Amino acid sequence: MNYLNSKTIKIFGLLMLMAGVLSSCKKDKEPEQEEPTHYYKLERVENFAPAVTGAKTFYFNFETKKEVAEAQVKSTDWDLAFGGTMTCMLSGNNGADEANYGVGSAAKGGVLVLEKPFEEVNDVPSDADFKTGKNLIGLDAEGVYGNGIGWCLYDSKGTIRGDGSTEKQHVIYAMPEKRTVIVRTANGDYAKIKMISGYKDAFTADKWFQTTPHMFYTFEYVIVPKGSTKFQIK
Repeated sequence: MNYLNSKTIKIFGLLMLMAGVLSSCKKDKEPEQEEPTHYYKLERVENFAPAVTGAKTFYFNFETKKEVAEAQVKSTDWDLAFGGTMTCMLSGNNGADEANYGVGSAAKGGVLVLEKPFEEVNDVPSDADFKTGKNLIGLDAEGVYGNGIGWCLYDSKGTIRGDGSTEKQHVIYAMPEKRTVIVRTANGDYAKIKMISGYKDAFTADKWFQTTPHMFYTFEYVIVPKGSTKFQIK
């Protein structure tokens, strides 16, 4: 009996030791973190406009796909601002630039525009290429009042892209066929954006007229994490 008891005690002790080792291994192993679901997905926003009619500037969060209130402007809650001329001028959120809407916050965003269509932009630009002020990217020099490279052009007389008729005068044309906006977000991620339209429920140029309700922004985008060098859609 003593022999059996001794043997049983040894086996029990060995099992307890093994259980302790396994438990220790589980504790030492770092828990796996799931990657946020908003990365690498092609997102679409239609008819984005400020909640307050006539707002001169309004703000968008890429992760929530929602407007951010003016009261939160000096925070990292927003990524892209619409302001300036006809509210078509775009800005990133940067707290270190005194000229930026988000000055004083921890935001580290910026914005730039490339002379390429969305589908051909694969490389994330260098951080040094991003602009950090406000009302930076808007009307293109191909149209009226344009200055440099923008994401849209203004056709005041209807003769640049329109047929010269009255209804095609004073129309703003998005240029997704040859322009792509890139935003470094407030937390340092990167968004590639196709600006499609500034007109309500009108997503192609043949439906844009002087009397069409505007500015209601429709755009598509994909976000990749900070440190990425490539834009990918998975």
